[in-house]
Amino acid sequence: MPGTRHPAVLPLRELNQNALTAVTANSAVASGLAGRRRCRMPDRKTLRRAPRDKREGKSPSTQAGEFVREEMEHVREGKHGARSPQQAIAIGLSKARRAGIDLKPPSGEQASARARRQAQRDYERGHRMAAARSASRRRRAAVSRALESEPRASASPRALAAHGRVAAARRSATQRSAAAKRAARTKGHAGRSTAARKATRTRASLRRS
Repeated sequence: MPGTRHPAVLPLRELNQNALTAVTANSAVASGLAGRRRCRMPDRKTLRRAPRDKREGKSPSTQAGEFVREEMEHVREGKHGARSPQQAIAIGLSKARRAGIDLKPPSGEQASARARRQAQRDYERGHRMAAARSASRRRRAAVSRALESEPRASASPRALAAHGRVAAARRSATQRSAAAKRAARTKGHAGRSTAARKATRTRASLRRS
């Protein structure tokens, strides 16, 4: 699609609703682990970025992308691993919904019944529609051990590029075009100019490699 950047360098906060929610339909492990309360809370900088995105008029999926980016950074830094990019994204979406981001649960066409139920629970807890339940210490420890044993390569540029291609292939040309137009309106002239220059540098570096 003209004007888009290579998936390996696409900022995670610019992932759209279709790409974000589609991952839960393809990873039962991701949706299961994302639904359990983890000991790590969102970083303060993430909690500042999401409201800023909302003030700028960006969509809930873009706001949730801040939490997804945080999870990818955690994987790259070695704080924990992820079995796949889908699992890391699902964890970020769970955190976003629990933090109060108005990211609605996916529809029946986008995710399994299990993933939809978990997303609904996260959404209700984040919006104070249901009482928060604290997981047992044993369960939290088990989840932490499971994530720590997973590989770190799931957040690599190659893995994210492959996931981006798969997610884009599930969407029609009309959907991709509409998403690009929404992103262009939100970004503004200066943002588009910066993104275009970055895309040019990326293409040049890929040609050299």
